[in-house]
Amino acid sequence: MKRWSGLLVVLLLLPIPIRAEGKRPITIADMFRFKRVADPRISPDGKLVAYALTDVNLAANRTSSSIWLAPTDKSGPRQLTNTTKKDRHPRWSPDGKKILFESNRSGDNQLWVIDLSGGEGRQLTTIATEAGSAIWSPDGKSIAFVSAVYPEFSDKPYAESNTLNKNKLDEKAKSPVKARVFQRLFFRHWDDWVEDKRQHLFIISAEGGEPKDLTPGDHDAYPTSTTFSAGDDFTFTPDSKAIVYTAPPEKNEAWSTDYNLNRVAVSGGPSERLTDNPAADGCPVYSPDGRYLAYRAQKRPGFEADRWEIMLMESAGGKAESLTADFDSSPNEICWSPSGDKIYFTADDKARSSIFEVSLKDRAVKRVLEGHQQSALTISNDGSRLAFSKAALTHPAEVMMMDPRDPSTGDVNLSQANTKLLSDLDLSQPESVTVTGAGGTPMQMWIVHPPGFDPAKKWPLVYLVHGGPQGAWEDGWSYRWCPELWAAQGYVIACPNPRGSTGFGQKYVDEISGDWGGKCFDDLMAGADYMEKQPYIDKDRMASAGASFGGYMENWFEGHTNRFKTLISHDGVYNFDSMYTTTDELWFDEWEHGGTPWEKPEEYMKFSPHRYAKNFKTPMLLIHGDQDFRCPVSEGLQLFTALQRLGIEAKMINFPDEGHWVLKPANSEFWHHEVFAWLKSHVPPGPR
Repeated sequence: MKRWSGLLVVLLLLPIPIRAEGKRPITIADMFRFKRVADPRISPDGKLVAYALTDVNLAANRTSSSIWLAPTDKSGPRQLTNTTKKDRHPRWSPDGKKILFESNRSGDNQLWVIDLSGGEGRQLTTIATEAGSAIWSPDGKSIAFVSAVYPEFSDKPYAESNTLNKNKLDEKAKSPVKARVFQRLFFRHWDDWVEDKRQHLFIISAEGGEPKDLTPGDHDAYPTSTTFSAGDDFTFTPDSKAIVYTAPPEKNEAWSTDYNLNRVAVSGGPSERLTDNPAADGCPVYSPDGRYLAYRAQKRPGFEADRWEIMLMESAGGKAESLTADFDSSPNEICWSPSGDKIYFTADDKARSSIFEVSLKDRAVKRVLEGHQQSALTISNDGSRLAFSKAALTHPAEVMMMDPRDPSTGDVNLSQANTKLLSDLDLSQPESVTVTGAGGTPMQMWIVHPPGFDPAKKWPLVYLVHGGPQGAWEDGWSYRWCPELWAAQGYVIACPNPRGSTGFGQKYVDEISGDWGGKCFDDLMAGADYMEKQPYIDKDRMASAGASFGGYMENWFEGHTNRFKTLISHDGVYNFDSMYTTTDELWFDEWEHGGTPWEKPEEYMKFSPHRYAKNFKTPMLLIHGDQDFRCPVSEGLQLFTALQRLGIEAKMINFPDEGHWVLKPANSEFWHHEVFAWLKSHVPPGPR
């Protein structure tokens, strides 16, 4: 919502309470008290929604998750499974009588089935390489799942291949030699050492027995990058006789985005390619009548942030057409209406994530539910209930339900997992403002005020830069970078969406490529200028922080502005040359810079923060994980060395057991305490 300056002046003149009555500011400890809700799935009859609920045990430094059921009659949720381990990824059987889920309760990750009529869960798989991401066949007789196997054994009978996989895993675990040997790229990905394993699709009887590898060979049959993942990423054909799946590139996978849809018979045999688009295809979903196959596709090879479109193909294959050619945002997961006349989807929508529908009849796209951050859509067989996950800047995700046929009735919170805790907290309602960015282009920005905010006083500012760069500060919740928690430390928080941010049209997304320190930097400086002009901001107490691309921008700020008293850079890029040869997904850098470093050296140098070290002056806190293979730890070490050599105050926190994110509870608590302590030592909090 756009706010005009006149309205802002009026608001500032209104009396504002120092503290919401009976409420308190959110604390770091609260972040671990929240129940973490995920992956809602509505039953075929629409009477129940299954979902995973995670509890954090900070003292034990672990999390546990169970499967819960929320009746759609709003009678209150109940726990279905109970474990100190992790039960997750619930999927209903077609008849609605059973739930399939994955769990590590037996020691490693396997598939389990529980009958809703009563009794304990039954373990379905015992595969040595573990099992996950499972789905039911439409006839309920089979289950397909994913397992990362050693491909050299994959063409052998299951009993033999499973033994060989187990022996190899056991030998590696027992050997005093921990050397890793690899002969191709993608030997590591995000925070995982992939080495030579491949993700294959398996099928098993719903009653159990030996699974069958449907995609043997030295190739993957499941997205190796989450960038190209949405929904379950594979699906059975309506007759349950074949599976259509998202197939990663068989060659050059570290620098190619040529993902395609393949089909393989459940009886085995060679796979058949259904798409020949040189860019990415994925997320296949059949229409209820089996006539059509819908999926997502991009047009530009090599560009992971290209606009996704929903494509429609006859189920037998053939030429596909776009349903969303005129929709200027990227659909996420796809959900068919039971009548098959429309498709529901979520998409980034001007700093929010809304639910949309597209009609097969006239290709018209209509917004069904606006605002906040919606995801994980599932629909009942009669089309009367749509279940989904919903989060906001003021609350974590909850399971929601609405009638998509009559959106005016609104949505209902079924899980109520955090209602009690939230009722105790004094959380600020975020304000959305529009700032004039580079070239006169508008930039949206969220402002979150601290508890007890008094606009007559002067407050310090923390300017948070999001990652991506093709991402956005949406009206959603984060357990890693929570603006409400930062505000509760005694700061006004600004969360800008500069050039490159998603949800504001593809042109806005495209304008970051090859220009990281250009228009995006100008947008961010315009946002900072706007905040400095607010009468309640103390411009002598301003800090900035960010992670991933946000970390890069902190490093760029270091050489290009002295307006901030301190900068906090988490997993940021410092040297584009070294980044290219140490990161995992090469297509990203090759697109952003127009080629490789030896082809386009000037492009890698142009916006590389390391070239501007002579300008460094601002104290910095650096954070990096050893298992971050996206923005490797060497980037942080180079910057820390430069700052130390220049005599600039700097501190580096290195997590040997974390990747791009700090996920372990004790590490996360430590991260928050260290970040806020550093911040307070350089930018004192509270009003003056």
